[in-house]
Amino acid sequence: MKKLLVYLKDYKKETILGPLFKLLEATFELFVPLVIAAIIDTGVATGNTGYILKMSLVLVILAVIGLVSAITAQYFAAKAAVGFATKLRHALFMHIEELSYTEFDNIGTSTLITRMTGDVNQVQNGVNLVLRLFLRSPFIVFGAMAMAFTVDVKAALIFVVAIPLLSIVVFGVMLVSIPLYKKVQGALDRVLGITRENLTGVRVIRAFNKEESEIRTFNDSNEKLTQMQIFVGKISALMGPMTYVIVNTATVALVWTGAIQVNDGIITQGEVIALVNYMSQILVELVKLANLIVNINKSLASAARINTILETKPSMEKGVGEEVSGRQTDVAVSFEHVHLNYANAKEESLTDIHFEIKKGETVGIIGGTGSGKTSVVNLIPRFYDATQGIVCVNGVDVKKYSLEALRKKIGVVPQKAVLFKGTIRENLCWGLENATDADINQALEIAQAKEFVDEKGLDFMVEQGGKNLSGGQRQRLTIARAVIKKPDILILDDSASALDFATDARLRAALSKVSGQMTVFLVSQRAASMMNADKIIVLDDGEIVGMGTHEDLLNHCRIYREIYESQFKSAGEVK
Repeated sequence: MKKLLVYLKDYKKETILGPLFKLLEATFELFVPLVIAAIIDTGVATGNTGYILKMSLVLVILAVIGLVSAITAQYFAAKAAVGFATKLRHALFMHIEELSYTEFDNIGTSTLITRMTGDVNQVQNGVNLVLRLFLRSPFIVFGAMAMAFTVDVKAALIFVVAIPLLSIVVFGVMLVSIPLYKKVQGALDRVLGITRENLTGVRVIRAFNKEESEIRTFNDSNEKLTQMQIFVGKISALMGPMTYVIVNTATVALVWTGAIQVNDGIITQGEVIALVNYMSQILVELVKLANLIVNINKSLASAARINTILETKPSMEKGVGEEVSGRQTDVAVSFEHVHLNYANAKEESLTDIHFEIKKGETVGIIGGTGSGKTSVVNLIPRFYDATQGIVCVNGVDVKKYSLEALRKKIGVVPQKAVLFKGTIRENLCWGLENATDADINQALEIAQAKEFVDEKGLDFMVEQGGKNLSGGQRQRLTIARAVIKKPDILILDDSASALDFATDARLRAALSKVSGQMTVFLVSQRAASMMNADKIIVLDDGEIVGMGTHEDLLNHCRIYREIYESQFKSAGEVK
């Protein structure tokens, strides 16, 4: 938590004034029992109505001042807590944006979202509560005991016994229940995990008729959670009865002792009432303090989780500058004996990948599922770094480029078509910020998306993830988004899987017309998608098993021939 407090440095005034105004409120609260004692002893005892009204006005003034102080303290505490959380959320988001794919794989997207939302909110609540109550509750407890000594030393000794007993009960129950609450949170996470999995995969569950099985699994986990919550609830419920037993016993002792001393003329009836009020204040504040500490523990746990993310350093080192000038070369991309091993993986995903691609060439990468096709193209824009070997773009090691300069040269269409909430125009302008209508129309024509975009219009609102578009429409828009930036290198990572063969053929024909201006990588499991490519790379289990033209591979590469025949045999087109 200490490392996160740096985000409070711009709120020093609020972090000081908030607790001070809360202590001011507490101070006035401690005077209330004395005023009531004066009303009883002087006003009620003598029937002095004027004095009663005057002291009642004092109570109202104390209440108003206390209320103003409490509102002011809440304002400053809330301002500091919200400002702290805002700065923390910004810093966390910026840090997450700098992480590489490796960190995203290891940490998990859902975990990062939880840190950004739930954990930051929990820390914000913790800061707010600390600024308002962390000093107030101890101040009231010890202040009430001190005030009791000003009333009567003998009666105040009861406070000396009662406060430690109350503290033992309150903090004892808290120490036992906090670890149990953590277990409850873990059980709740499991229930939420099962719920999320079932809602996400509801179609699969119904397709395999697994509803009853999943219901039983959910009920078992939910029952365990319920039992744990009941158990920890019983322990927490002990706090109320035990504290009230101690307080009521102490109150009986106060009344007993006070009655004897009142009878002996040592103290007054009003002072006995004041002592009882101070005892009640102590009970309330100790319970508040216990709840505060529980919330602080939750906030500290959330802060630790946030700090873990902030301390996660990107595994990918940044390049030296915005632009890197390499030697004059006609080689657009080269892999020099490249190996890739994903984090925590036992085996390599790519082994000794070595090839050169000239500028303006169209390259097909084909292979079975899990052969490493996507892994190869992910190394070009440095989504991952090679474990061994060198990947070069325009004759320069990609690690020497700044990430921004490198990725300006490359257009990527990922396997999963991802669109963002906004208009079609806004989504396409991700590729080229100041794109004109002519630029947009040209990109749409190449991507075979102009027909349906003309029907909907460029200002058609795309829902998050492109939910209101078909799979083929999403893919064509992502292709247009990459093409519009006119990159030196265009990577199409199985980006036509949702397109029919006719649309796919038109797309490849359109790309071939501009391929002289850019180097194109076509990743696909369709042999038809790359038959006319200048070069085809065949992968199997992370290794290159064939490289050449379509005709060469049919004659000399068994795996490519098997892929080709499996796709064309039924049509009688085997060459």
